[in-house]
Formats: sequence, C-alpha cells, structure tokens
Amino acid sequence: MDANVNDLIEAAIKARDNAHAVYSNHPVGAALLTSDGTMHTGCNVENAAYPLGNCAESGAIADMVKNGHRFIRIMVVIGPATTLCTPCGGCRQRIREFGNDNTQIIVCDGEGAVQLSTTLGELLPHSFGPENIDEVRT
Repeated sequence: MDANVNDLIEAAIKARDNAHAVYSNHPVGAALLTSDGTMHTGCNVENAAYPLGNCAESGAIADMVKNGHRFIRIMVVIGPATTLCTPCGGCRQRIREFGNDNTQIIVCDGEGAVQLSTTLGELLPHSFGPENIDEVRT
C-alpha cells in the first residue's frame, strides 16, 4: 500500500480517538492529502442540538481550507467498528467542492484495515460542482 495511505490511516485513527461522540458513541476520524502532499485531519464533534454537530470529513476539509489548500487528492475515513463508515451525502458534496471524480476515497474498519477503495466519481456519480456554477457565469 502507498506510504501516504498508511500515514493517512494512522492520522485518521488518531483523529478518531479525539472525536467528541458522546451522544452517538460513533467516533469517526478523517485524514486527507492535498495535491502537494500536505495532510489534514478531522474528527466528528457532536452537539446536544444534533444538527449542529460536524462530521470528521468536514473538519479535515475546514483544516485544509484554513491552511490555504484547495484540492483533495485522497480522503481516508475510519469509523469505530467493522461496518463501513462511508462519507454521508453532505460530506460527499463537501469533498466534491474540493475534489473531482478521480479523488480517491478510502474507507477503513475500526482497526484501520482498508475495506473500500474507490473514487468520488463512484460514490457521487453525476455530481454538481463548481464548474456547473462557473458555466452559468461566463
């Protein structure tokens, strides 16, 4: 496996271990790699007012943007157990904002073993992205 992927998996596990999942008891970690090889991580942060929580992928993307990066090359997501914890619909769209059909999505089980390696194009076919808006502006 690519050394970058192993590093991302380890970082996603560390992020997951810091998740604030006191309501669902479902901690999630995410780590992403930008086109220049910079890594960013996030974990889910729940809130008693459920709609105000944040997904792990969203946290990693916010960290990426805060640090001046704008493209996701690889996204790793890890949940707490054996059931796959793929990005939710909202996070798929968030990843799409900063990725493309070829952005690699890797989903691991709770131990860090890769269970799914796919692309954003396969997870979110026929997606709506920034180019759809740019097309109207020109």
